[in-house]
This record gives sequence, structure tokens and C-alpha cells, in this order.
Amino acid sequence: MNITIISVGKLKEKYLKQGIDEYLKRLTAYAKLNIIELPDEKAPENLSPTQMEQIKKKEGDRILSKISPNAHVIALSIEGTMKSSEELAARFDYLATTGKSKIVFVIGGSLGLSAEVMKRADEALSFSKMTFPHQLMRLILVEQVYRAFRIIKGEPYHK
Repeated sequence: MNITIISVGKLKEKYLKQGIDEYLKRLTAYAKLNIIELPDEKAPENLSPTQMEQIKKKEGDRILSKISPNAHVIALSIEGTMKSSEELAARFDYLATTGKSKIVFVIGGSLGLSAEVMKRADEALSFSKMTFPHQLMRLILVEQVYRAFRIIKGEPYHK
């Protein structure tokens, strides 16, 4: 399975990079995982709704340019469906058995994802009703992808 994470914004914190690198190393036994980091749009503090939409559109256009037509796209969105780790594993297993071997996760910038990205997404996934920094979300997502493969293979994982 080929998994790509497209994320808006630069990862600066060393501890997050180290955590992601550790899970990427562990994942090599299960899947190929690639992270595409896209620049975020610089924005002043007080944005009008129109300016917010313009920024999300620019970031969204960059995101969409990185998605292949045959990819199954999962947008991370607070409005998405929440799943347990076991449900996420079952979803991966289902996608693999139905011939969808290219999965793309999309993590938006601080303003979220554009309507165009959400329209392209095959599904939306929420990790919580809470808001997380997109940099931290990368680490959480990579860990959950790793955990899902451990569950699929029937290997032990920390509960």
C-alpha cells in the first residue's frame, strides 16, 4: 500500500520530526509512506471571510496538484467521521481488498481545507472535536497509520 500525507505548513519542532521519523522507520515493514510538505500562505491576524477563503483556495490548489486521479483521498477535518484505531485498520483493509492501494491523507493549514479539496476527498476523518496544530496532527496520523497496520497483521499494539 502506498500512503501519502499532504500537509500544509513547515514542520519546525525537532521533537515532532524525531517522532515522525521513528514511525516512518517502523512503517517500512508494512507500507510505503511519503510526506509532502506544502508551504502555507502568510496571513495577517484579522482576516475577512473573503480573505480566509482566498488563502484556503491557494493552499487547496497546491494540495490538489499533488493528488493523482486514482488516489483515495481522506481529508482530516473536524467535521469528519471519528473512528477507533480498529475501525481505521478495518478501513485500510477494506480499501486494500477493493484495489485502492494509493491512499492520500490531507492535513490543511491553520484555516482548514478549501471547499475544492473537501469535494475531491472520498471521505473526511476527524481525530477529535478538539483542534490540534497541523504539525502535531502529522505525528498523530503517522502513529495511527502504524497502529492500523499492526492491528491488520494481528500484531500486538499498546491499547
